[in-house]
Amino acid sequence: MSERKKLRNHVNGYTNGDNAEYIIPTSIPQEPVSVQRTPWIPPKDSKLIHPGTARANLAATHDKPYGTTENKWSEKHAHQTVLQQHVDFFDQDRDGIISPYDTFIGFHRVGFGIVLSIIAAFIIHINFSYPTSTSWLPDPLFRINMVNMHRTKHGGDTGAYDNEGRFVPQKFEEIFSKYAEGREWMTFWEGVDMLRGQRNVNDIIGWGGATFECKLCVRRYV
Repeated sequence: MSERKKLRNHVNGYTNGDNAEYIIPTSIPQEPVSVQRTPWIPPKDSKLIHPGTARANLAATHDKPYGTTENKWSEKHAHQTVLQQHVDFFDQDRDGIISPYDTFIGFHRVGFGIVLSIIAAFIIHINFSYPTSTSWLPDPLFRINMVNMHRTKHGGDTGAYDNEGRFVPQKFEEIFSKYAEGREWMTFWEGVDMLRGQRNVNDIIGWGGATFECKLCVRRYV
């Protein structure tokens, strides 16, 4: 049994202290969805402190409470928000600007074909170029400015990134506690259930963005 599955909370509530009588309700039988989708409750001895507090430059999780420490990644990228770190791979020349060509090369480098890489670059830049612009005028080259990457956050996502580009460990862990029964991996249909569960009403762009991103992940790793 995985560590996350062991840490799932009780159906009606949980206590993370010494007083078992102090129960924080996390679900009610009158609302089945609150029973089906359980929030993530950190263990008493967890090294991930204050999981609900957003981290500006650290992608902290239960398994990696100090973020990505391999090759001193967190130290080298301390000047970037976690969302900026997320897209840093595409910034080939490290100038803080991602061109459609940069995105095409990035997708092609991780194994996508030419056609899909072109489609991905087109969809991403047609939607994200103007929101990240530093001017009121559109960029004719459809470039993305990383300094304003937080403006690309759309509805219907997991909430792991907040509106300022910070990383929220609680929301990340709840992807698995709510939709994958606490496992460290997710099936295709659980991913579909997650997309449905995270949707916001009348948010067409959010629905499309979340679905597109998940399809890319399935195409690349399955």
